[in-house]
Amino acid sequence: MIRVPKFTRSLLAAMLAVCGIAASGQAVANEAVTVQLKWVPQAQFAGYYVAAAKGYYKAEGLDVTIKPGGPDIAPTQVLAGKQADIVVDWMPSALASREAGVPLVNVAQIYNQSGLMLTCKRKSGVSTPKDFKGKTLGVWYGGNEYPFLNWMSKLGLKTDSDIKVLKQGFNVDPLLQDQAACISTMIYNEYWQVVDAGVKEKDLVTFFYEKEGVATLEDGLYVLEPNLKDPAFVKRMGKFLKATLKGWNDAVKDPAGAAKAVVAVDTSGSANLKVQTRQMENVAKLITNAGTKKIGYLEPAAFERTVKILLAGGSDPVIKKDPGKVAYTHAVWDAAQK
Repeated sequence: MIRVPKFTRSLLAAMLAVCGIAASGQAVANEAVTVQLKWVPQAQFAGYYVAAAKGYYKAEGLDVTIKPGGPDIAPTQVLAGKQADIVVDWMPSALASREAGVPLVNVAQIYNQSGLMLTCKRKSGVSTPKDFKGKTLGVWYGGNEYPFLNWMSKLGLKTDSDIKVLKQGFNVDPLLQDQAACISTMIYNEYWQVVDAGVKEKDLVTFFYEKEGVATLEDGLYVLEPNLKDPAFVKRMGKFLKATLKGWNDAVKDPAGAAKAVVAVDTSGSANLKVQTRQMENVAKLITNAGTKKIGYLEPAAFERTVKILLAGGSDPVIKKDPGKVAYTHAVWDAAQK
């Protein structure tokens, strides 16, 4: 029998641990987590890519798969089909899905400000919301239409007669080609596509949902309610959130670095470093609690405000009843603080 010196055995054990292998020779598998994003790789989701690139997930013992979204991918359906553990979605879509039977629960709120807006050409004759009547307005569907429909209801405008709703694709062509007076845009993305296409900012009129008092919460993290009964699941999601929030803090602090992380994972090759940096700079404005202990924490008052807005849809509200506090939990956020 060959005797291995004690120092050598200790060194070998340390090396095996670094490689993720136990002294017994068995591989130590990281816990798997799959997160479904709401859209394709872009700075809107930079925090997740930064966390992965910097090894924050691995440091928590996680093997995280980040699934990009797209025009034909509904995060809530992916979650309902158990193809993801956690998804990024907007609260109007999530609460509407919950009322329809998918038991979604918000476990963290990354964005605490809304980036949604209507962008109009000044020459269309729209300068105030009162000018929407008789105009064609571009609207995203697939769950994104709910804040718009609620706003129109608040203005007393019927979408089947007072205005013409154009089911907008995920581009800005309807505005550029004068097919619509206004289109849906995000401050960190489509608005700048319009500007980059040659339309001067002075020739645009914008209406921020946040300023119009109809903003609802965007880009939150949701899981299925039954899973929260499993302490192991809550602990695993807590680790995921802890690493994710660390990634978001870094992304807000270093937009250029975050943009590089996004470009690195974009297999389509369409992500531009300059564009993604600008996008991240605008995304940072929507995470005003970055760098504080409150990042990712869903404020109950913000939840209640969103619910109130969604219920105030007149004869066609987004949701018909208040889901109550069961639609969100701080259990995962609390676990992430440990």
